[in-house]
Amino acid sequence: MAKSNAALVIVESPAKAKTIEKYLGKEYKVTASMGHLRDLPKSTIGVDIENGFIPNYQPIKGREEKIAELKSAAKKASMVYLATDPDREGEAISWHLKVLLDLPDEKTRRVTFNEITKKVVTESIANPRAIDMDLVDAQQARRILDRIVGYQLSPMLWVKIKRGLSAGRVQSVATRMVVDRENEIRAFVPEEYWLLDVSLSCGDSEDERFTAHYYGMNGKKRELHNAEEVAEVESAIKDAPFSISAVRRVDRQRSPSAPFITSTLQQEASRKLNMTPRRTMSIAQTLYEGVNVEGVGTVGLITYMRTDSLRISQEAQTAARSFIKENYGNEYCPASPKVYKTKKEAQDAHEAIRPSDVYLTPDRVRKDLTPEQHRLYKLIWNRFMASQMANVVYDSVSIDAVSAGHMFRATHSAIKFPGFTKVYDSGEDEPNLKQRPLPSLSEGQEVSLQNIIKEQKFTQPPARYTEDTLIRAMEEKGIGRPSTYAPTMSTILDREYVVKEGKVLKPTALGETVTGFMTERFENIETLPLLPRWRKLLTR
Repeated sequence: MAKSNAALVIVESPAKAKTIEKYLGKEYKVTASMGHLRDLPKSTIGVDIENGFIPNYQPIKGREEKIAELKSAAKKASMVYLATDPDREGEAISWHLKVLLDLPDEKTRRVTFNEITKKVVTESIANPRAIDMDLVDAQQARRILDRIVGYQLSPMLWVKIKRGLSAGRVQSVATRMVVDRENEIRAFVPEEYWLLDVSLSCGDSEDERFTAHYYGMNGKKRELHNAEEVAEVESAIKDAPFSISAVRRVDRQRSPSAPFITSTLQQEASRKLNMTPRRTMSIAQTLYEGVNVEGVGTVGLITYMRTDSLRISQEAQTAARSFIKENYGNEYCPASPKVYKTKKEAQDAHEAIRPSDVYLTPDRVRKDLTPEQHRLYKLIWNRFMASQMANVVYDSVSIDAVSAGHMFRATHSAIKFPGFTKVYDSGEDEPNLKQRPLPSLSEGQEVSLQNIIKEQKFTQPPARYTEDTLIRAMEEKGIGRPSTYAPTMSTILDREYVVKEGKVLKPTALGETVTGFMTERFENIETLPLLPRWRKLLTR
């Protein structure tokens, strides 16, 4: 039990509070705010647009008991550590707590935990900082803009379409992307093209047969657009000899994927585990906050899961390299640590998502996790470990066969060294790995034509978005942030602007109507008349 004058540590969730209190001991009392305690009022826009966009924050209704409890605890404490989540939203919650609890500067410290382990928690408490007001203001700028967009546009939708609808800074753009893709599909006009393959042989056995695909004429690549062009090639090669014009054999390498950031974790969990973004983030939160592992105690298994950075600490890289050498062999550990470049526009506030301790392998903690927790932890652990391993090496062979000036190409790749695929593969492997190996051939060697295979095809419209591909597209276009992807997906589905059919997203009639109205009425809006101070902070 904490001493009566112990320091107070305020986190956001009760699960995290229990874990951290075990690490800090009796000198500290750890409690949870349960998220925001102060916000803009729900009944009005809450922003004075005419006088500098000043927000009108108020205590959240129904949270009076929690506020009183924290005020009482803060008054008794020797020091208050604001340990809300290590992101922009968490920074804002800490600032709101400081104001709401009337905490003096000399009694207030801000700490963040990128991972919930004893080492990191104790080091963070020993090295506190002040609240970062730039991050707070960046969160406020987004919150204000959300209100300006949502509280002014939503009532217009109620009048023009129906009550209960909403518009938002991110959700409206996401809905429009789904609608625009549907319009692209409707407007798509298929184009004809043909595939032309030849079955060639350099001997009598089945192993001496191989298939080559049409490449072009006189060394230049050429597409076959109709049956007439195919018939022209077929007529030219039917009775003409075939010979091998080039044989190329090279070692080719493939690098591992980077460790996860929020968007790629949601994408891969959707693709491989069939988890929605919301479910993925909910399970990841439990892995971050702490799990009771037999023989270890309560420990956070992963680092903070809301991040856009690919940075990895030197300590984590060293641990990963030691594990790789011990468990897979020196040849699987590259000469120097793998470093991945974070996008220029990223916040880069935290590391990439990784296991807090690589020696807590998925097999080691399986019995301590739920099936969903284990599947997600295994995905994160495998991806991180693979990101620090050696490249895959392929033995790649390419053969060109020529007849009457027309070139056909056959390729094959075989894994020479598995590298990181011993642990994890994204599933983006070489399509010709499954093909039968090519026979041993040399330049100038004649081969015989066994068969001609032709197939008419038509170009396909762009694919509908799935949740993971929509998140990827939003990230590429700079729409939303790591913390908004999952709630955005939930909002557009809950509002019935978009529906899921299997895995694909399709706009509803309501979604198309709302998007059409918004596009028509606000076609020329480029920037809202925010003060320069707020506009600048939106980029933080």
